[in-house]
Amino acid sequence: MLFVREEMDFDVVLQALQTGPGLTQLLLGVLCLLLGVFAARQAFRRWFQHHPERYDRFIPYTAFRLVLPLVSLFSMLFCIMGWMLVLHTRPHLLPLFTAMLFWLGVIRLFSAVMRQALPQGKFERNSEHFIATVLWLGFVSWAIGFDEVMLDWLQSVSFSVGKTHLDLLTILNAMLWVSIIVVVALWISRVIEARVMGLKHMDLSLRIVFAKMARTLLIVVAVLIALPVVGIDLTVLSVFGGAVGVGLGFGLQKIASNYVSGFIILLDRSIRIGDRLMVDNRVGYVTRITSRYVVLKSADGSEALVPNDALISNTVINQSYSDKAMWISLPIQVDYATDLEQALAVLREAAVHPRVPTDPAPAAFVTAFADSGINLELGIWVKDPENGFMGLKSEIYLAIWRRFKELGIEIPYPQRDVRIVSEVAGALPGRGGQA
Repeated sequence: MLFVREEMDFDVVLQALQTGPGLTQLLLGVLCLLLGVFAARQAFRRWFQHHPERYDRFIPYTAFRLVLPLVSLFSMLFCIMGWMLVLHTRPHLLPLFTAMLFWLGVIRLFSAVMRQALPQGKFERNSEHFIATVLWLGFVSWAIGFDEVMLDWLQSVSFSVGKTHLDLLTILNAMLWVSIIVVVALWISRVIEARVMGLKHMDLSLRIVFAKMARTLLIVVAVLIALPVVGIDLTVLSVFGGAVGVGLGFGLQKIASNYVSGFIILLDRSIRIGDRLMVDNRVGYVTRITSRYVVLKSADGSEALVPNDALISNTVINQSYSDKAMWISLPIQVDYATDLEQALAVLREAAVHPRVPTDPAPAAFVTAFADSGINLELGIWVKDPENGFMGLKSEIYLAIWRRFKELGIEIPYPQRDVRIVSEVAGALPGRGGQA
């Protein structure tokens, strides 16, 4: 009863469903399945609705997963016995439904045990349900012989690529194996990337290069291994290789240039994560380097995707290439009656700040004798320019303002002297003295 493949195939199932007894058995099977669904819903309401913490316990959760197949299975066995007692014949479809329900329970039990055995977070409940459903549908297709019908149809859809004959089954088989091998390769690349990125003594750019090269190499090797496994000759790739070469020559050369430029940038370490760049009058910090572009994040939070080719072919100002500290100046004007030595000392005193290094120390200068006052300038180095300059400037200017008010130093505003000269009659040359 549990293995019905030898006496049941897809054609027999289709013929049985075209008869009255077959449709009756199908209806009984559906009713038993609905009874199992109803029992599972009632069990969920009683066990978990008011106690959701039980859903993560092994025994209550496993028992709940078995309610549907067990209730449906025992209902189906009762229907089989009733059928044989009333009609004195053996049903054809009900044993098939019984086997399906039995293996549904086995698969659900196995998946629940696997989820409980693996570490928490490695095998989630959604993944468990998906895998159990796929395994059960695979068993159902095998039990009724639908797999042979599907395989025959896939093999019938065929075509040729050069001298190689391909069918849909081969392509799907290749896609499956390629997916499995590529997933394994990506998992290995993630392990390698985690190990490489953990090497703190190595430069960050080199670590990124090695991680990306390992991932690319593993994917290429995975595809080259998967294709011969499914029986596809690697010479088939020569056709696609020629098409890719033509595409690179005409439409994809810019993309290829960006990829090559990305590896050059990472290898020569001219641009690194955290560098402050000026590209086309846009200033920002490098937050990410990919094989195609560099992410430049400005102070306002906007991010620009700069192609790697532009960073190689154009002039780029790296303001933190050798040292990330930056020099900024704060201009200020004082009155002509000011003691300049005292004012310069105030500027240097106001520059004492945790973000301003003492070596080199802040410097104050007299820059010009302007119309309304004397121009001074305070120059400082900022240790962490990535935190911005607006707040730092505000704090220093406030400190200068407070000290100027204490010392009576005035900050002038524009002044103009207007002199009015009246003309005396007869005093102008070329005129007579007549009134």
